[in-house]
Amino acid sequence: MQPDPQDTIEFHNRIRSQLNGFERAQPHQSADALKPAAVTIALLGSAREPAFLLTRRASHLRAHGGQWALPGGRQDPGEYAVQTALRELDEELGLRLDEHSVLGTLDDYPTRSGYLITPVVVWAGIQPRLEPNPDEVDSVHEVPIAQIAAADAVDFTRIPESDRPVIRIRIMDNLVHAPTAAILYQFRELLAGRITRVAQLEQPRFAWR
Repeated sequence: MQPDPQDTIEFHNRIRSQLNGFERAQPHQSADALKPAAVTIALLGSAREPAFLLTRRASHLRAHGGQWALPGGRQDPGEYAVQTALRELDEELGLRLDEHSVLGTLDDYPTRSGYLITPVVVWAGIQPRLEPNPDEVDSVHEVPIAQIAAADAVDFTRIPESDRPVIRIRIMDNLVHAPTAAILYQFRELLAGRITRVAQLEQPRFAWR
């Protein structure tokens, strides 16, 4: 069945409205000591089967090689978060969007590796053309939002090194961890009409470097 253009417009307008009504948390207490970065939740597909883009980082990368991630990276001097997110989306996936595609932003997430990540939600279209950069990513996947919305998709565990809960989210039979899991969890909660803060959620020990 062909996507209904009107349904699709209403879908991303609804998400834009939810994000416009979302009051971001106050800056994290350690924000000034962290390096600014941004990631993109790039939505695509139809209103009936919406999805987002998730990458597997290139295994040869020195930092977090082989890990599941949203497209993104460190903010360049003079950039703001939206510009960084769109630039990284282009560099990693060959997907060039402008600021009219931006639907909104979520809370900043502080990482153990010294970054403060701003998640930027964008509308990428029904069937965007992707050209993944092999220097950056091993693979790119269209993940149905229904996967992260499932009741059993998210769980929490503990590690000896921290008293904070470690979040995990099951995607395509893989366990994805924070920061990606924390950001997607907040997005899932927002879609369900709930405001859930995630800065306190922990990353696994292997992601601290």
